[in-house]
Amino acid sequence: MLPTMATNPSLLALLRRQDGLITCRQAEEHGLPARTLRQRAEDDGWGQVAPRVYLAGGHRFTHRARIRAAGLSAGEDATVCGPAAAWWHAMLECAPQEIGVTVPRHRGKRSRPGIRMRRRDLHSADRVRVQELAVTGRALTALETAIAVPDGSGFLDRALQKHVPFAQVYSAYCRNLGSRGGAEIAALLTAAADRAASAAERILLRLLRDAGIGGWQVGLPFQGWLIDLAFPDARIAIEIDSWAWHTDVERFRTDRRKGNALVRDGWVVLRFTWHDLTNRPGYVVAEIRAALLASAAKA
Repeated sequence: MLPTMATNPSLLALLRRQDGLITCRQAEEHGLPARTLRQRAEDDGWGQVAPRVYLAGGHRFTHRARIRAAGLSAGEDATVCGPAAAWWHAMLECAPQEIGVTVPRHRGKRSRPGIRMRRRDLHSADRVRVQELAVTGRALTALETAIAVPDGSGFLDRALQKHVPFAQVYSAYCRNLGSRGGAEIAALLTAAADRAASAAERILLRLLRDAGIGGWQVGLPFQGWLIDLAFPDARIAIEIDSWAWHTDVERFRTDRRKGNALVRDGWVVLRFTWHDLTNRPGYVVAEIRAALLASAAKA
């Protein structure tokens, strides 16, 4: 007679904790040998969703189950990483289609559709268990996801605001020097650490020069403030917002007071972020051109 949920409460508890999933090894430990597990699949609607991982009948194969199954199938020493780990930590709103899984260097790696295997040895500080799944820690997850998603700087900025301190992110970077994507991570981290507007201004000036747009002035004095970049003849002021994670309340208020004063004095104010300049340079240039054309049409 097949063991039932009623007669095996520990099995029921395990399935609840693991989103309805169970590995072949776990099944053996709970009185379900391989032959019995296969019979469950035939008779009770259990399905194999990954190598050595089954989904019990009555459970949906959700995003949580899909990510957990990828980690379980890779073994006890495997670690879910990248955007999948970010989603697990609630740092990303949408679960990724491809799941990253790290295994130790001595292990072979075999990627399959929807799962990308990565072979490396993680520091103990970069591997945590969250809801009984091994995932990379928040700091390393933030760095690796930032170079994997389209708006990487925006993602990292939000992560620094809400999920992990900069010091921890920097420590994770130092522990993983030489890892894949290191140059991209270093560039993002340098930008995130820069509290001055100088780096963003240099990017904006390069965009304007490349686009052949002139007539601007950097740091134009205005009523006790300095306009980041101005087109005095067109009365267009461009303000550059820094990374949100290190913008304090007083700076936010000062920037808004300056913006309001400019508008009252008849200026058109355009605001761009670091993320606009690095991820959407075409949009930035188009907005500036449009403002200049509108000003010329009024003259």
